[in-house]
Amino acid sequence: KSTLRDAGVATTDLYNNCTTTHSGTSAAAPEAAGVFALALEANPNLTWRDMQHLTVLTSKRNSLFDPYLKHHWKYNGAGLEFNHLFGYGVLDAGAMVDLAQKWKPLPERFHCTAGSVKKEMKFGTEQPIELKIDTDACVGTENEVNYLEHVQVFVTLKASYRGNVVMFVTSPMNTTTMVLSQRPNDDDHKNGFTRWPFMTTHTWAENPRGLWKLQISMAPGKNNAMDTGSFFEWTLILHGTKDAPYDKQVVDGNKHTKLYKVKRVHEAMRKA
Repeated sequence: KSTLRDAGVATTDLYNNCTTTHSGTSAAAPEAAGVFALALEANPNLTWRDMQHLTVLTSKRNSLFDPYLKHHWKYNGAGLEFNHLFGYGVLDAGAMVDLAQKWKPLPERFHCTAGSVKKEMKFGTEQPIELKIDTDACVGTENEVNYLEHVQVFVTLKASYRGNVVMFVTSPMNTTTMVLSQRPNDDDHKNGFTRWPFMTTHTWAENPRGLWKLQISMAPGKNNAMDTGSFFEWTLILHGTKDAPYDKQVVDGNKHTKLYKVKRVHEAMRKA
């Protein structure tokens, strides 16, 4: 029976050898770069934003799953399936190249400072806290965002064991995404985080208008110690477009593609 430790890529190695255990980001980065190169060869006009949209829209879940059953596949508010461990899935070179060939330029991207919370709050192992920001996503201004790409949360806090701090963000469309997981070897107890930027793409293509929530807790640590922390500040930044990003994109008639599904969701948003 195979395990995660068995996963690897067969490739060349040092000293004229071969290996079948090349894995992790060391293997993923060059493979992804190769797929992106194929897309750019098909359409040299693609930008860094285009590549991210193509990645989200053409990646496949396949048979990816978390053997520890901690992170399940979920759908965000725009109908896109994601996983904390695997993002939007496995890159599909063929699908990406096909979509790249007919890809149209995206609308301009804007950056909206959606709000902030500034107050000291205590939290701990058995005392999680939740912060809220209700935003109009800069509607009526030059930075209006109606369709999300990236979401950033800038957080200031201190903790008795920083590595046990865990944070989740929940969007107005009820998508909850982990922006900070437990890190057992991060033993900081002095510096904490000072306006530290955390980012998620799991709310991609959602409407950001409404109530955002930030949940902060302390995961159980070594020897079940009772850790504590102090929250000071949270600022929410929304990156995305005012205009629907996929209105100009050509759908080939396949109702099972992510592009088709998201366009339908966006049409429903505009009618609501």
